[in-house]
Amino acid sequence: MDLQFTPQELAFRDTVRAFLKDRLPARIAQQVKAGQRLSKADQEEWHAILNAQGWLANHWPQAHGGPGWGAVEKFIFDTECALAGGPRIVPFGLSMLGPVLIKYGNAQQKAYWLPRILSGADWWCQGYSEPGAGSDLASVKTTAVRQGDHYVVNGQKTWTTQGQHANMIFCLVRTNREAKAQSGISFLLVDMNSPGVELRPIRTLDGDREVNEVFFTDVKVPVENLVGEENAGWTYAKYLLTYERTGIAGVGFCIAALAKLKVIAARVHLNGRPLDQDPLFAARMARVEIDLENMKTTNLRVIAAVAGGGVPGAESSMLKIRGTEIRQEILSLIRRAMGPQAVPFIEAAQYEGFDEPLLGDTELATVAATAAASYFNYRKLSIFGGSNEIQKNIISKMILGL
Repeated sequence: MDLQFTPQELAFRDTVRAFLKDRLPARIAQQVKAGQRLSKADQEEWHAILNAQGWLANHWPQAHGGPGWGAVEKFIFDTECALAGGPRIVPFGLSMLGPVLIKYGNAQQKAYWLPRILSGADWWCQGYSEPGAGSDLASVKTTAVRQGDHYVVNGQKTWTTQGQHANMIFCLVRTNREAKAQSGISFLLVDMNSPGVELRPIRTLDGDREVNEVFFTDVKVPVENLVGEENAGWTYAKYLLTYERTGIAGVGFCIAALAKLKVIAARVHLNGRPLDQDPLFAARMARVEIDLENMKTTNLRVIAAVAGGGVPGAESSMLKIRGTEIRQEILSLIRRAMGPQAVPFIEAAQYEGFDEPLLGDTELATVAATAAASYFNYRKLSIFGGSNEIQKNIISKMILGL
């Protein structure tokens, strides 16, 4: 079932498609569709293109640089970008810190930091998780002790995505060790180039170094970099996480990945017929498509609520759970469709039942080369942003009152 759009919404979709055709660099789109990693320069290029168009912060209020779109326009834009091979915008400044500053930052912080997020002058990363505080985020032990006009920060953060590119990090820090866990936390903006900040890469399951550890040793941070009130950071952290979890669902990318899977399943043959005619494989494709259609509707409801001034609540946890499960299932099916040719560094492979290797099909061979890495990398989806088990606890508490 496809969503039914009004004539005005269809016209908007045509505008978005024309923009993507004209402005999305072909080499970047090809890399995205092939599942290849983009360089920092590639990501910054697309960021700048969207900012010049005024479409970068499409979930921000118009007063702060947003385009004033409604829920359907946002959905259309995200979907068309994903289908065209548009990169996912790095979310830490734009989709996480931005909404927190807009709601809780003071006038000076908004005036200084928001334009720098839009222009790309600052590349932000997230300092939430610690070795002993992942899904149990209230257990953070990194401390910030006020000394006159600055805080002195000591501690460690981990799983800091794209921290190797960042010049700024927003952190949860403990400013009151005597208060109960959630009450003694503050939200602090830290310059990554400050003396005492050390970054160490972590190699992930797919062999990449996308995430990092960050160590703070007597790092001085100006008091004006405190967002909101001291010891009230838990409120801001929860607000940010609702945006992060909604984004992790990746509805547009699920739609694009499913379209990719359908093309693959029609072109790969098993026992003399296309893979999409295999009963078991076709049944799994149908199941994931049904789940995705249901998630589209929920996603529109959440976007509409936020556009109306609301805050995504338990719905963001629902989206996070279903979205991550759907993306993982699609990637699993793509890897399964590629068979042993998805094994890294295997130039040619063929197993019983499959009719021919993929090397004659350049497009499928490119997919095969990244299928395993994508599958392994995105096992993380159901863990970061608060594990799916934690999301179920949130849903049971907020909706069922358990």
